Amino acid sequence: MRHQWLLLGACGWVLLVLMFVSKFISLKTVEGYRKRPTQSWIVGDTKVVKPTSVPNAVTQTPSHQPSVVPTVSDWQAVSERRIEHLSAVCKNSSLRNLTHVSISKFVLDRIFVCDKRQILFCQTPKVGNTQWKKVLIVLNGGFPSVEEIPENLVHDHDKNGLPRLSSFSPQEITQRLNSYFKFFIVRDPFERLISAFKDKFVKNPRFEPWYKHDIAPAIIRKYRKIHRDSDLATSGLHFEDFVRYLGDAEGRRRMDRQFGEHIIHWVTYAELCAPCEINYSVVGHHETLEHDAAYILRAAGIHQLVSYPAIPPGITHYNRTKVEHYFSGISKRDVRRLYARYQGDFQLFGYPTPEFLLN
Repeated sequence: MRHQWLLLGACGWVLLVLMFVSKFISLKTVEGYRKRPTQSWIVGDTKVVKPTSVPNAVTQTPSHQPSVVPTVSDWQAVSERRIEHLSAVCKNSSLRNLTHVSISKFVLDRIFVCDKRQILFCQTPKVGNTQWKKVLIVLNGGFPSVEEIPENLVHDHDKNGLPRLSSFSPQEITQRLNSYFKFFIVRDPFERLISAFKDKFVKNPRFEPWYKHDIAPAIIRKYRKIHRDSDLATSGLHFEDFVRYLGDAEGRRRMDRQFGEHIIHWVTYAELCAPCEINYSVVGHHETLEHDAAYILRAAGIHQLVSYPAIPPGITHYNRTKVEHYFSGISKRDVRRLYARYQGDFQLFGYPTPEFLLN
């Protein structure tokens, strides 16, 4: 009988100890949750509060390749990180020659104005600019929807009703730069060059004969090792010729003066939009355009007035296989020279260095 009472008492003590430990763990868990730092931001009229992630708990993916589908509210944090990164790179003195340009007429010519909604859009060709121009045309009252705008009108800058910032007085330019919502779109710099090459020298869907008959022969004559002068226009520009031209700093500058405005399809984002001199509100990425388009419309306060055209699934995603294919016949020396030209764009907008091409 005595042994039974001892056994019962021991069980009681064990039960009390377990209850105490359980309560202690519960209190620590609640306390730890309460002490977790939070961050908040405002999108429209909604305040979003998110707990700060624990360092090293999750491997971060690049800002232009999200691993999960974010909400429009979540995208504010992505946009803010991009602007912070851009600002930090602009302060890097070692990259200054690649990231800083003056706000020249060339830059002001790239920026389209929507005074009705106080918006400035800097054109960066080969990243879906046509669709954003349609959005601005609708906002300016030219058409009721983007679907009704003729394609040829979008690129006719004398008729599309989109004034350039360069058309205003210095005081008006300063006022708009200081107070308007400002944005532009970027994509992987090398993939953009491939798009420019295909669009202007291979397909040429808008029939711009000067690329084939004027620019291509000039590049071939200077950069193709073996060529026949009598066959320059018909032989066609090779991607290797294009890369050599872009990577030749001195020779390219001389040729660019000859080519004029047509070089906008392959000059750097820094040269086009002066992102280290102009404080842009948002920098969208072509690779995440599905999310960026929705966020830009909301951040600019126009999401109830106009919609961005439907984006076919997967069309904006980075295609490494395509990049490897186009660069497969290019020498490492020429690739490194090309990267030296566009390094500023890779750094400013957080695109990873293409080590698979350089080494």
